[in-house]
Amino acid sequence: MRILGIDPGIATVGFGVVDTVAGKQKYVSCGVITTPAGQALSERLEQIYDDLTQLIAAFSPDAAAIEELFFNTNITTGISVAHGRGVILLACRRAGVPIYEYTPLQVKQAVVGYGRAEKRQVIDMVRRILNMPAAPKPDDAADAVALALCHARSATSLLSAKGGSQCSTT
Repeated sequence: MRILGIDPGIATVGFGVVDTVAGKQKYVSCGVITTPAGQALSERLEQIYDDLTQLIAAFSPDAAAIEELFFNTNITTGISVAHGRGVILLACRRAGVPIYEYTPLQVKQAVVGYGRAEKRQVIDMVRRILNMPAAPKPDDAADAVALALCHARSATSLLSAKGGSQCSTT
């Protein structure tokens, strides 16, 4: 199974691709989609959609693992990210890629074994699990790889019954 992990954003969207066979995960690729800060929101969203559509065509994922939004203090930033996340969901849906959503806590639990792990711990475990010589860069890409690993590790476990729900296709 090939999993596309996506860390939503508007300025930077992280993506990570992981293959999983018989319980073993293998790193395929990762990177970011970036949009210019001065560009109109509608143009940024179009670029995210177009770039993600090209990624889906290039990697042919069997599933997409997308981070659920967590609103901290800046609601304005959260709304922009929500727009970007909507476009990401649409691109996956239009491409026929099943969508699974995970909270940051679920990702940390699946990758590190502790839901309150620090970002550095998650990134280090991603590197170790995938036997990578160095951690994926930048952090948004590493987060996306962690999302793909989360899905790979929880799709066949009891975690999938309690979280990581597939989006409705109706």
